[in-house]
Amino acid sequence: MLLHKTPIIAQWLYPDLVWKRSSEEKVIYLTFDDGPIPVVTPWVLKTLEEFNAKATFFCVGENVFKHPEIFRELIQSGHAVGNHTYHHLNGWETDATEYLKDFLKCEEELRKFNQHGRLFRPPYGKITRKQAKQLSSRQIIMWDVLSGDFSDKLKPKTVLEKSIRYSRAGSIIVFHDSLKAFENLQFTLPRYLEHFQSKGFTFKAL
Repeated sequence: MLLHKTPIIAQWLYPDLVWKRSSEEKVIYLTFDDGPIPVVTPWVLKTLEEFNAKATFFCVGENVFKHPEIFRELIQSGHAVGNHTYHHLNGWETDATEYLKDFLKCEEELRKFNQHGRLFRPPYGKITRKQAKQLSSRQIIMWDVLSGDFSDKLKPKTVLEKSIRYSRAGSIIVFHDSLKAFENLQFTLPRYLEHFQSKGFTFKAL
C-alpha cells in the first residue's frame, strides 16, 4: 500500500533526517527524483517557470553523465540539485561500502558542474543507519508527502487529489521527472501548482 503521507513515527525514529521544513510561511518544497532525462525534465522546467516555482532535483549520476545539457539547463534555471546515487541504489539491498562509493561517484559527476552535493536523497527512501552515519556531513532529505506519480496503479486524478490533501505549509513533496511518472505528472503538476498558488503559497528549493 502506498503511503502518501509519511507516518509521524518514521520521523520520530529517524530525527536526523529532514522530513519537512518550518510551517511558519506558506511555502511548499517541490522535489523531483530520478532525472535528468530528455522530454520529461525539460517539460518540468517549463512548467515550473510558468508558475515562478523553484524546486530541488535529486539527480541520478548516470543520468547527469548521459544528459549534461539538461542538467546544465536546470542549474541555469535557478533550481537546486542533490545527489540520488549514481546507479539509483536501494540502500536496504546494498553494502554500506558500495553505497558510499556510488554516492561519491555521483558527487564527482555533480562537481563537474560546480555542484557540491550538500543534499542527498536515498532512492526509494531506503537507507540503513550505517549508511546514514557515513553521510552525516550531508543533509539527508526525505519527505512528508509522496505524490505517487510513479505508480501505474494510480489514476492521475487520484495522484492530484492525494498530493493536495496531504500538503501543508513546510511540506516536502516528491515528484519524479521519469518516463514512468510522466503521464501522472503531466496531469498533476500544473494543477497542483495552480491550486496552491491560488491560496497564496510559493514554491522554493531546499
